[in-house]
Amino acid sequence: MKKLTLFSLVLGFALGVAAADTNAPAWLSRPLSLADALNTALTQNATILKAKNDLEASHGLVVQTRAVVLPQLQASGKYQNQEITLSPSGVPFAVPHQNWNGGVQISQAIYEGGKLRAAIQAARATDQQAIAQYDTVVADTLLNVRLAYYDVLLAAQQIIVHEASVNLLQKELDDQQRRYDAGTVPHFNVLRAEVAVANERPNLIHARNQHRIAKNNLSNLLGYNLPRAVWENLPLNLTDNFDTAPWNVVLPDAIQQALARRTELLALRKQTELQQLNIVNAKSGYKPTVQVFAGYNWINNPFSADVGSELDGWNAGAQMSWAIFDGLLTHGKVVQANAQYAHAQTDLADQSRQIELAVRTAYSDFIEVREVLDSQAKVQEEADEALREANARAEAGTGTQLDVLDAETSLTQARTTQITAQHDYAAARARLERAIGADLVPLK
Repeated sequence: MKKLTLFSLVLGFALGVAAADTNAPAWLSRPLSLADALNTALTQNATILKAKNDLEASHGLVVQTRAVVLPQLQASGKYQNQEITLSPSGVPFAVPHQNWNGGVQISQAIYEGGKLRAAIQAARATDQQAIAQYDTVVADTLLNVRLAYYDVLLAAQQIIVHEASVNLLQKELDDQQRRYDAGTVPHFNVLRAEVAVANERPNLIHARNQHRIAKNNLSNLLGYNLPRAVWENLPLNLTDNFDTAPWNVVLPDAIQQALARRTELLALRKQTELQQLNIVNAKSGYKPTVQVFAGYNWINNPFSADVGSELDGWNAGAQMSWAIFDGLLTHGKVVQANAQYAHAQTDLADQSRQIELAVRTAYSDFIEVREVLDSQAKVQEEADEALREANARAEAGTGTQLDVLDAETSLTQARTTQITAQHDYAAARARLERAIGADLVPLK
């Protein structure tokens, strides 16, 4: 009875897992091309969504920077009820104990030592820097999605290769078992075949695990909120394959393109421009500021006890201020701004070298994997032929079981090397395209 109960629990658990894996939503199991994956990431990936929020926040900073140039309009008002003050003789002054005033005034800064023009230029540079930073995040994220897509394809192909290898070795085991039963081969041949099958099964198990991990990673990059009912088998249906089309790159042109198009450099150039404008802002403390203003005011008549009696009128004028000595505050700001500008210039030069190094490295990696891919063009065909000949010699009695097992192992290795070379070629091309600043945004 206990065994039956235990069996029922295990069976129910297995059926629950199977049912859970099949309850995936339709959007998860629909055909997914590489372009679909990239477009989905553009709308759902958390990193890109946060970058959009940062871009909107930067727009608010741009508005704040421009505010110093625009006129300021203010309205003010005040009402006060105070105790009547008596004169020394004990007679109250003939003044109202209720006072009020109100008015509106517009003011405009017309000179602040170069700060106004610098604010306009800084607002433009800040906006361009924010866009460049957003484009950098998008490019990096799309590269990660592209690589994750290729990783899923590779893991799926590795499952096929190792399943075929297990089946091939199992077929050899069955053949040796029949021969042993017929008394034509020793039991050693059966043991050797069993060991070969046992050695290959962990590779298949590992490949299936890598496939599960790769699909989870891709789903996460796509911003999917996976249902808790989906356990292991994410039903991602990828429709594209590795991009192994021939692609020629001229290294000097690639470096030039990277230095001209990489958004990281554009953001740093704008940062350098902003630091240079900060020097102008700092030096404005040495110069006077001039403002003009105009307004209209209402006040109660101070010579009447009637709170409703009022006086009103226009006012206009100009004002200037000049800090002759501010305790070296402006000098300190100028020193700081100059140092930050020099830091930004150094950062830009260093980043340019780093990007050139990245292009050279990505180019070298691409050349390597392209040569490996070309070298594997006919290896699988040769491995298939070697296995066929090993089987034929074994049937004719001129070959050994070891020859067959070696040929099967070589075929599996050839298949694995070929699909790995295809994956590495596609991944290396994607990285090189990113390094040179190629447009990775997909077409819908």
